[in-house]
Amino acid sequence: MDFNLFMQDIVDKAREEVTSVGYEELKTPEEVDAAMKQNGTAMVMVNSTCGCAGGVARPAAANAVHYDKRPEHLYTVFAGQDREATSRAREYFEGYEPSSPSFALLKDGKILKMVERHEIESSEPHEVVNQLQNLFDEYCEEV
Repeated sequence: MDFNLFMQDIVDKAREEVTSVGYEELKTPEEVDAAMKQNGTAMVMVNSTCGCAGGVARPAAANAVHYDKRPEHLYTVFAGQDREATSRAREYFEGYEPSSPSFALLKDGKILKMVERHEIESSEPHEVVNQLQNLFDEYCEEV
């Protein structure tokens, strides 16, 4: 078995889990900058191939957005895959260390709050959904 093909299959499935529920994938620094120039609230999910991303973060990303309030824009960058885009996104997460998986909630390109890896890896998906929806209640408008 070709390990690179195996890993690409995992990455492709991880990407699809997030994009299939409405997150726009940002693969270049320019795409990140354009997204961060959008007015309104945005959530950026920093995706990865680790177990807590697949077992907790991606299911939470998919389920949290089925709610009365949610960010106007949903984006994702992929740590370890789209390195330059991820690095640029992290420049917007002022005051937070690099963390993947993670969720960043921003308004008008400015960081409001993050749900970091240490809050994800020790949680169940529904607990992360609750964390995200609590942030939506605090910072987002009804859709």
